[in-house]
Amino acid sequence: MNPRALLYSFSPKPNIVLPDISATKRSFGADHPRHQPPFRFRVWIRNREQYCCFVRVSRGGGGNRRSGKVFADVKSVDKFEKGLDDVVSGKEDLEVESAAEVSWLQEFPKRWVIVVLCFSAFLLCNMDRVNMSIAILPMSAEYNWNPATVGLIQSSFFWGYLLTQIAGGIWADTVGGKQVLAFGVIWWSIATILTPVAAKVGLPFLLVVRAFMGIGEGVAMPAMNNILSKWIPVAERSRSLALVYSGMYLGSVTGLAFSPFLIHQFGWPSVFYSFGSLGTVWFALWLSKAHSSPLEDPELRPAEKKLILASSISKEPVKQIPWKLILSKAPVWALIVSHFCHNWGTFILLTWMPTYYNQVLKFNLTESGLFCVLPWLTMAFSANLGGWIADTLVSKGFSVTRVRKIMQTIGFLGPAFFLTQLSHINSPAMAVLCMACSQGTDAFSQSGLYSNHQDIAPRYSGVLLGMSNTAGVLAGVFGTASTGYILQHGSWDDVFKVSVGLYLVGTVVWNLFSTGEKIID
Repeated sequence: MNPRALLYSFSPKPNIVLPDISATKRSFGADHPRHQPPFRFRVWIRNREQYCCFVRVSRGGGGNRRSGKVFADVKSVDKFEKGLDDVVSGKEDLEVESAAEVSWLQEFPKRWVIVVLCFSAFLLCNMDRVNMSIAILPMSAEYNWNPATVGLIQSSFFWGYLLTQIAGGIWADTVGGKQVLAFGVIWWSIATILTPVAAKVGLPFLLVVRAFMGIGEGVAMPAMNNILSKWIPVAERSRSLALVYSGMYLGSVTGLAFSPFLIHQFGWPSVFYSFGSLGTVWFALWLSKAHSSPLEDPELRPAEKKLILASSISKEPVKQIPWKLILSKAPVWALIVSHFCHNWGTFILLTWMPTYYNQVLKFNLTESGLFCVLPWLTMAFSANLGGWIADTLVSKGFSVTRVRKIMQTIGFLGPAFFLTQLSHINSPAMAVLCMACSQGTDAFSQSGLYSNHQDIAPRYSGVLLGMSNTAGVLAGVFGTASTGYILQHGSWDDVFKVSVGLYLVGTVVWNLFSTGEKIID
């Protein structure tokens, strides 16, 4: 049997399906080859403009062995025939892919599959992190821990988290983000599962396991930053990072919402067992779907690969980190100082908010968990809103530097304003609203300092994030531990005053020294 090829359309954006005009007026039985589904495939010719044609191949039946071609657009056909000549002469590449098995899921951009998987990893990251802020209440009652001990336990996570920030960035930039993020998720998931066992054995063992958990989560942000710097074009940077970081916020929402229920139904150890086991599911998906860069993905569609690589910085892997050059740049230090100032307030709210609701606003355990959800929901919304606004401003001609400064200023001054209002509010509802507004404006930082690593040093974005987040982790360690000390000798107003002061310092430093331009090749 001779195949019959019918060319349906040929254009730079082939999205119109023309009717099958190959059928004759004859009628055929159900088993006749003409009633068999045709095989479709695409031919890609990669030249100055990437053109595509849709081809249907069907079998001729009976004595009918004629074959023919029907073209939808004569002008496009001229380009197509010229492209074929270039392919034959070896000037251009010809790629053929089957369209018979292409589903809507396969049509979904692969770079956004990577973003969604990173989002899921960060969702699990904060679920496993915030569950302790709820479980610590029944745990401290069971083991008779005082506020200083609770602060020590909460801060022990950051001991390990601090160790792997820069190391995780170096590892990701040299080995690849896929392997590093996979290691991080499975490591912290195992540590989460072991937490109840360690608590029963003794306080020193619990501190070690929490530090081990921090080691796993410490590599997550540098690895993610490395991956997205290779997969995401500049025009989509703010939105993609905002979506990934909103996974952290929604992880807090999920953890704070489900932890009280699990504790009441099954006891506080169930929180760690159930949340930790979810990491194994993500691990299997990540290994099967993700690649460190688009160059390593054999299933990436040609058009998407061209789009991504058009804004690629370098195809060469990083072999040596230019430490002296990096540390000599003022915008790098502005990023480090601002990250410290930002994380001091953020981590205090992350770890101590349920305690504040319980002790100051007199909410019970369930109410503390549920009311903690609202600020994180606000952050998830605000982060994505800020990402859309930032990318829109850049596309309209605003400089990246100006956009980053605007977004981060909101991320600093917004929380500072709303935290100052808490001392003047007596209503629990208004206090929760102030917390929500504080966290909501804080989320604009995802389009400010958290997007800036890829702006100023895209090849070394993993290392740079590791450096700045090391400062952020130190803020978490000192801020979380000192809050327990402050509460023993002072009040919550004193806790908030320190955070507000650091927000103001960060605002000044950021606007004086930061930039959105690339300063390190």
